[in-house]
Amino acid sequence: MKIVKAELETVCGITSRLPENSLPEFAFAGKSNVGKSSLINALMQRKSLARTSSQPGKTQTINFFNVNDAFYLVDLPGYGYAKAGAEVSAKWGKMVERYLHSSKQLKNVFLLIDIRHDPSANDKQMYEWIVAQGYEPLIIATKADKIKRSQLEKQKKAVREGLGMSKNGVLIAFSAESKQGRDEIYELLNGKDAIEEDPEEGV
Repeated sequence: MKIVKAELETVCGITSRLPENSLPEFAFAGKSNVGKSSLINALMQRKSLARTSSQPGKTQTINFFNVNDAFYLVDLPGYGYAKAGAEVSAKWGKMVERYLHSSKQLKNVFLLIDIRHDPSANDKQMYEWIVAQGYEPLIIATKADKIKRSQLEKQKKAVREGLGMSKNGVLIAFSAESKQGRDEIYELLNGKDAIEEDPEEGV
């Protein structure tokens, strides 16, 4: 996919009014420090449009990135950051819930899981919560370059089983460093049938 335009168009805080966009929206959720900003930057082919940070819990807003005037990548607040505190986390949760319920253009929700570890309790809770909102989460297993290639299938299976995914559920291994999995995600953004298992070529 050729990216000719990628810009941060709208930032929504807890009390902000959500935009009424006319273009399709694809939301990205994930635990703090799972590599969500790096993924979004890789998809937009930009180095630092989505802010990355070594400090978890940085994203406390819903950020709408306009890509090619064709669709929006929607960056949801990271979850599971202990220092955020229960009150702040609850407000983030309500903000995300309001978005999922009110957006008329939301097509899919991508849930990011660190492929190096079994899904955490927070990951499982988020997966089940997204399902409860009426969406089938598309799973992106991040940081695939951090494990040995021989471990890839084993870890993907662990993620599937840990989340309790359906047999036909979509899981794509992704690396922000090598861009492994990016083309498969582009196909989902383009509305094509999902590729359940990413090909070995180009890994």
